[in-house]
Amino acid sequence: MVGRRFGALALALACSWDIRGVLGGAVQAPVLVLPPEAATEYAWGHDDLSPVSMSYSDAYGGWGASIVDALDTIDIFEEAVNFTLALDFTVTPTDDQIDLFETTIRYVAAALCAYELSGYKYPGLVDQAKVLVDNMAYAWVGDNAVPYGYMNWNQSTPVTGQTLTMEWGALSNFTGNQTYRELAEKAVIWIANLPPPLPALPAQGIDPATGQFVGSYVSWGGGSDSYFEYLIKWARLSNTDNNIFADAWAAAVDSSIQNLARTSTVLDWQYMADWDDGTIIHIGSHLECYLAGNWMLGGKLLNNETIVNYGLALMESCWNTYASTATGIGPEYFGYFSSDGNYTGSSPSDGDIAFYEKHGFFIYPGESDYYLRPEVLESNFYAWRVTGDPKYVERAASALDSFMYYLEVPSSYAGIDDVDATDSAFIDDMQSFWFAEVLKYLYLTFDDPSNISLDDYVFNTEAHPFKAPPAKPVYGSGTPLSTNPSAFKSTSGPLPEVSPAPAVAPKPVASGL
Repeated sequence: MVGRRFGALALALACSWDIRGVLGGAVQAPVLVLPPEAATEYAWGHDDLSPVSMSYSDAYGGWGASIVDALDTIDIFEEAVNFTLALDFTVTPTDDQIDLFETTIRYVAAALCAYELSGYKYPGLVDQAKVLVDNMAYAWVGDNAVPYGYMNWNQSTPVTGQTLTMEWGALSNFTGNQTYRELAEKAVIWIANLPPPLPALPAQGIDPATGQFVGSYVSWGGGSDSYFEYLIKWARLSNTDNNIFADAWAAAVDSSIQNLARTSTVLDWQYMADWDDGTIIHIGSHLECYLAGNWMLGGKLLNNETIVNYGLALMESCWNTYASTATGIGPEYFGYFSSDGNYTGSSPSDGDIAFYEKHGFFIYPGESDYYLRPEVLESNFYAWRVTGDPKYVERAASALDSFMYYLEVPSSYAGIDDVDATDSAFIDDMQSFWFAEVLKYLYLTFDDPSNISLDDYVFNTEAHPFKAPPAKPVYGSGTPLSTNPSAFKSTSGPLPEVSPAPAVAPKPVASGL
């Protein structure tokens, strides 16, 4: 078990098996127990548990993503460390293309955080992270500023740009090799300086071969999320003297407030619309709900309460998607009507409109599923830490109640195909972020706020906490980064699979019991 660096949390975060907590005796967290065989019998050594069929799938290299990703969550820590140390990361048993970003946020981040939080007890974890990153460095071809997003791993050749600053920067700190940090920073700085379609808001697609944007789609959601998220987090984690990271984030927030911020015509819910070639798209997503917490964190760092308050308002809108459904769980995508339009890319049905008139949003057609995502509970955790308002603990308890009632299957817990149906079919896939993020953010919401304090740690996008140096008094120059949209250039080509909203990655086949 990892030492007391986590205080009472003790890094075991036994939450992957048993979540408990009390806030002043007033709010009792429900108990969620995950049978040990869920990991050890059905999916040990594989990436994802298939909770309905009690089997497994391998979507992330076949190295055992759920075990590694849960290193700083799981209560069989020693066994998980030994498993990770024995892995051969030089080859992939699946012979699949490897996603740089997903590999970095899961395997690299988990190994480095477990090393740090164990009191630097297992240097072999750094060695394993180094093997992965050394191979992924081939994704920078020649003088390209932006890496290709995928690797033919067993041939070390790139396939298809990613933001990797936190994880690759941490590896530089642990190894003394600054090349990792420099490569990751180079990509972010390049993107931040490209003329964007909207001020300070890059297009979602980028071609690593040319370094130019593909299309003009702008979103804080999937495909762009971690670029924005890591700008301010890297500024805090690194305390870098280069102001571009904090300044680019501040400029993106300012531009979003001016160009993307909207409120619904019913109940005045705050949301950030998407934008494409001059058209506002009135949609939101579960994944995009991370931005509420990100704005709270960044607003505090910049001493800007306006940004913090926007984050809190966005959190209210995201929680409303949970509070409004039959299961008490939010959907994958949702649409809004605003005073300046209601275009979402799909025509709402009469039922959608009736739902909107009652709740101030509607479930986007075909996107009613809950895929065990963490982002609403992530931002709820930030709201609790920032405000101390017990309503956020109560909301975490409510979500946990819903999970236990509607998601439980004999082997563990599974996503559902329709959050507004109390008898929904299940989704036979449990990705590693259920262990790494959902359970961790729930546990930390019920835990003593002094443990894993946001003053001392910065979470990567997969909820792995990196120890940060003492905070600087000021982040950024105080002047948001200036960009020139009139010089925007774009090439043609497909957008990332995750966006725009209607083109989300296909879900696994839903299965009933």
